[in-house]
Amino acid sequence: MKLSDTRDIGADPAIVWRAILDPEVLKACIPGCQSLTGSVADGYEAVVKQKVGPVSATFTGLVQLSDIVEGASLRISGEGKGGVAGFAKGGANVTLDPIPEGTRLSYDVEASVGGKIAQLGSRIIDGFAKKMADEFFTRFQEAVEGPEDEPEPTETTADAPKKGWFKRLIG
Repeated sequence: MKLSDTRDIGADPAIVWRAILDPEVLKACIPGCQSLTGSVADGYEAVVKQKVGPVSATFTGLVQLSDIVEGASLRISGEGKGGVAGFAKGGANVTLDPIPEGTRLSYDVEASVGGKIAQLGSRIIDGFAKKMADEFFTRFQEAVEGPEDEPEPTETTADAPKKGWFKRLIG
């Protein structure tokens, strides 16, 4: 499965770059992430709980950042094992370009699965992978950019990461 997309983020490229290297941002942006420990240099150990179609699994594995071109691009790759459910692996090449409104983040994602999950069929797997990538980059954009006016939290949004939290943290 492969997919490509772009996001225009209303923040300076330096802020976006710092955010993409921050483990707290990565943890908040990875859907289902229960823990993320490690460093940029050594990689991160992650525990992610997901449901793909009728199959639920907790994946444990590594997330690594490589091919780093300071302030401009990097590769995020990961591989996880979910016990009897199987395995998932993939990566994203991420590029940052300055635009008048802030930063254009472009990404090319590829992913593959094996084991019991692979038996669900490519339509379910491709839809799930697209949803995961979209959710990661939407959460990332919200963490960095934040809204113009932040609404009062409701019961359903009280546990969600606050929009613009990273930008406010370093601002």
